[in-house]
Amino acid sequence: MSPLAATGLLNVGDWVRDDLPDLLWPVLVLSERGVGQAGKFVRWQRHVLDELEGGVERAFLAECLDGRLSGLQRLSVINPGAIDVVTLHAARLGLLSDGVRRALSSYPDRPAEWLAGLETEPPGEAEINRLATAVLEAMTDAHREAIIKCIAIWGRVQAGTLTTNQDTVDLLKYYPNDRATVSEADCVVRAMWGALRGAIISRDPDCFIEGIRFSKIFWGVNSMTTRCMRARDTKPGKQLDDSAAVHSDEPPRTQSESSGLLREHFQQRAMDLTSSYIEAVEKSPSTLYDPSREEVHAGLVVRAAREVIAMLGSPDRWCSELGSGVGRTLVENRILLVWMATQDQEEIYRRYKDYGAGKAKLYALLAKGVPSDWLVNGVEEAVSVIEKASHNDDVLDHRVVDISANFAGKSLRQMAAECGLADLYRHGYQMLSGISHSEWWSIEIHCMEPCLNVLHRGHLIPSMSLPTGGSDDIARSWLIALYGLIRASLDILSVADSTVQAAFGWLEEVDMPEDAWSSSTSNSESGI
Repeated sequence: MSPLAATGLLNVGDWVRDDLPDLLWPVLVLSERGVGQAGKFVRWQRHVLDELEGGVERAFLAECLDGRLSGLQRLSVINPGAIDVVTLHAARLGLLSDGVRRALSSYPDRPAEWLAGLETEPPGEAEINRLATAVLEAMTDAHREAIIKCIAIWGRVQAGTLTTNQDTVDLLKYYPNDRATVSEADCVVRAMWGALRGAIISRDPDCFIEGIRFSKIFWGVNSMTTRCMRARDTKPGKQLDDSAAVHSDEPPRTQSESSGLLREHFQQRAMDLTSSYIEAVEKSPSTLYDPSREEVHAGLVVRAAREVIAMLGSPDRWCSELGSGVGRTLVENRILLVWMATQDQEEIYRRYKDYGAGKAKLYALLAKGVPSDWLVNGVEEAVSVIEKASHNDDVLDHRVVDISANFAGKSLRQMAAECGLADLYRHGYQMLSGISHSEWWSIEIHCMEPCLNVLHRGHLIPSMSLPTGGSDDIARSWLIALYGLIRASLDILSVADSTVQAAFGWLEEVDMPEDAWSSSTSNSESGI
């Protein structure tokens, strides 16, 4: 842990998650007109300040003209007459084009709905492209970010309520037009904005509640109006090796052994189950504001599925000696998901991920102490990948290293007992070897990838690419266990029955046990 984090005073914010949606108006305007037109927001502030002076306290008025939709909403509640003043001057300055208004109207129940003056309706292709471009520019362009955040500072300057030192005044006097100082000024503006936000929260902890509420709506709506995008989706002409990818198209369906399922079809059946699971999860509304629950579920299920699929491609590994790790992973991950479902849903998934992030940091530090002559080719590159896993800041590494036995503070046996799966632990886990901890850092590296849809805030989605790589009864038991794990996850996530049916409709003619671990099916002759 870094010294600053150890003080307990470090509060790492995420302005893209929490603030960008509330600042969507200037984000859209600057994307459409260019950052060089930011001065129009300054003129807009000046006109509104002058016209409303006397009717509203100047300091409050400056705070409401910081570019946030929630700020305009607060202003309209105190002074309903401000609505006409705000929209009139914004329109005259070209800050409310038809494209900007239509993009804003894509989101229901947003603060200051009167600003767009349009009925809410789902975004079309033009609005989605406009939103994606604007959000991407704000996320990746540090200068643009500073300009957007400087709107709050400019408002206070014009209201005469900003207090700072002379050096900062001199630096910002010609901002952003002085090329010699613009980079330094950008840094100062971003720092001032963060400090200002913290001061406001210290004074009024509820000040940004409305903005946070809309941020959750913004990311949630994006999850329903746009699809997740993988790296391979950006290269539609590139053909992936069949053995290294889960097919998204409709493959030939196979039946259980009693209906003709042969051992050479086992791997394809596992791929079909995995694809259907991912389809069901991704077609359900996602809580993109805090996607930890869905990410952990998808990560744990796909982690187990990847092992099953890879092992089913190597029949000589279909034995208890070499394949026990697969069974252990299936059991452990099911216990983890069911137990976490009984805990505090606001905290348990983040705790799981944070524990894994700290372990990645620890392993990287330990690896650096290995004598160089012990290392084979590629080890240094591998350590570098681990070191970057779940890295939560570009400057400070404040991942906390927790040396507890696991993230839950109790053994898997205790968890199984608490969630009614003691028999599963006893019969399906203890006799298996090859421990699989399924820590978050390894899931992040091997099983997940960032969604390339910028409107999804870079949340992690299951990777559908796989590495290339006995007893038929053992192999079939992995398939049955995988199906049980998938059904348990879908039930816990409360995925709609219609969505599950659409994804798994092809199983209607297949004899599938409802629970792979129940005593009624453990001795069943039916397969998948």
